[in-house]
Amino acid sequence: MRTTPACVSLRGGVDGAGDGERGAPAGPEADRPVMVVLRGLGLGDLLTAVPALRALRRSHPGHRIVLAAPSTLAPLVSLIGAVDEVCDVSGPGHVPPLGRRVDVAVNLHGAGPRGIAALHRTGPARLLTHSHPAFPGARGPAWRDGVHEVRRWCDLLAWYGITADPTELGLRRLASREEESRPVVIHPGAGYPARRWPPERFALVAADLRRNGHEVVVTGSAGERDLAERVAMLAGLPPSCVLAGRAGLRELAALVARARLVVCGDTGVTHLAAAFATPSVALFGPVAPAVWGPPETGPHVVLWAGGHGDPYAYRPDPGLLEIGVRDVLGAVARLLEAAPPAWRGSGLAVGVGTDQAQKGLEPGDPALQGLVAVAQGGA
Repeated sequence: MRTTPACVSLRGGVDGAGDGERGAPAGPEADRPVMVVLRGLGLGDLLTAVPALRALRRSHPGHRIVLAAPSTLAPLVSLIGAVDEVCDVSGPGHVPPLGRRVDVAVNLHGAGPRGIAALHRTGPARLLTHSHPAFPGARGPAWRDGVHEVRRWCDLLAWYGITADPTELGLRRLASREEESRPVVIHPGAGYPARRWPPERFALVAADLRRNGHEVVVTGSAGERDLAERVAMLAGLPPSCVLAGRAGLRELAALVARARLVVCGDTGVTHLAAAFATPSVALFGPVAPAVWGPPETGPHVVLWAGGHGDPYAYRPDPGLLEIGVRDVLGAVARLLEAAPPAWRGSGLAVGVGTDQAQKGLEPGDPALQGLVAVAQGGA
């Protein structure tokens, strides 16, 4: 019977080197006090916790920090420079025994009792978490709704006397070759349909970018390859432009880091662009950017109609559909025309206009006009 979970060692973590090796630490590493941090969620969730993770590293420099998170995220965790090991955990319900005494446990997962219970079972000498009535012995601040996800975890640590800087979102850049291009990245996918802008509209944006001489690639997970291929086909892009399912997480990070621009919805790639200060146009619908958006400073434009809805719904949010192709093309032009490093600042467009996709496109282009008809008919 296995008594320790599948773990990925990041070879010291603080230098951010390598993708990591599987197995528990040996020698002097095994004697260091252990801190386990629960964040059993996805890409965007990891990136919004980066300032908190770095604060924990500074406040506990002698500890071996074990992040309980999906092991698929290890290639990015190594770029944070604050974590020594990733323990493969998805969700809040179970943190397997680590085979070592846990000195400090930190709940960066959520407000529910399952995460607190899971960390309690590791037997920590100290637990840092939000309070919950099911655990009257666990002291901590009360959970507050409407707080930005980055600020939430910084505030939690502040309650325990640990200072975290919410602007400390950057990841270590991966080396790139001079001959590598700087494309515009179109990322049409999102975790739920409620946060997915229609593929026909993404295609209109991609087609206009290509018509203006920009290299365009379409990204996504393996499960989003059909969506990415549809966007590319409607935009008239060659199949080689579809990188969905072909690029791993580390390759995606390197691509976003060198990209000229990213156009995406409310998804993990939004936070990846923020981590590399890559200009981005982010389309928000059911969730307010004040809670999950990129930082207000930096080369980002957020488009949001000002409404709220169910982020887990299986139909595009009505507010998201209020964002028109013309709105996105205007934001794209604004960022592409800005000369770094003197960015014009981030923008939050509230109450965006209706879809006027044909404006700003070549009127005589039959392919684009056909796309306009499709987009307007489906809006």
